[in-house]
Amino acid sequence: PGFEGQKPVACRNVYPFFRISTRRFAFSRKEIMHLAVAVLLVIGVGFSFPNMNYNDYPMLALLSVLFALSFLVHELAHKLLAQKYRLWAEFRLTLMGVILTALSMIPSFIKIIGPGAVVVNGPADKKTIGMTSIIGPTINIILASVLCAAAVFVRGWIFEVVAFYNVWIAIFNLIPIGVLDGYKVFKWNKTIWILAFAASVVLGLITYRFFWFT
Repeated sequence: PGFEGQKPVACRNVYPFFRISTRRFAFSRKEIMHLAVAVLLVIGVGFSFPNMNYNDYPMLALLSVLFALSFLVHELAHKLLAQKYRLWAEFRLTLMGVILTALSMIPSFIKIIGPGAVVVNGPADKKTIGMTSIIGPTINIILASVLCAAAVFVRGWIFEVVAFYNVWIAIFNLIPIGVLDGYKVFKWNKTIWILAFAASVVLGLITYRFFWFT
């Protein structure tokens, strides 16, 4: 689940492949289809998560839906912020992402949930790309923090597991390599990357304790 953007370039007519959004917060029919497939894949992964009670189908269904929502808000955060900057931004499935997510439906500890990414096109500087990249993991860090707090006051594993899942999304996407969000954030502002990655690791240790030792 990452953010793919063009390299910063000047806005000139000699770059006819640039697509600049003329509408804010718009969805194409193709994008909706790709998002629907991605959400179904993530829901499937939710049903395969380890340490769950597989006889409690209503709770598994709720868990899967919450997983899908966590994934969806991450991707939509990228998209909506990019569109706010008047960039063309749409979610697209990737072949490798679909394969890895489908394989993650097999019960196991490692879950690679990234069926696609928000593809961004248009003239953007390093700061714009960095801000649009950091917003997705930030949303997951906030969700994980809220869910951890809720787990302290409300008994029930659902908060702990969904918090763990949100932390996993944040940590994975903040790895500073390739097309992942972390690479673009690291190039833009190393201090912000360090703070975001440290926060996700701390939350990861907390939710790991919740998930495996309670």
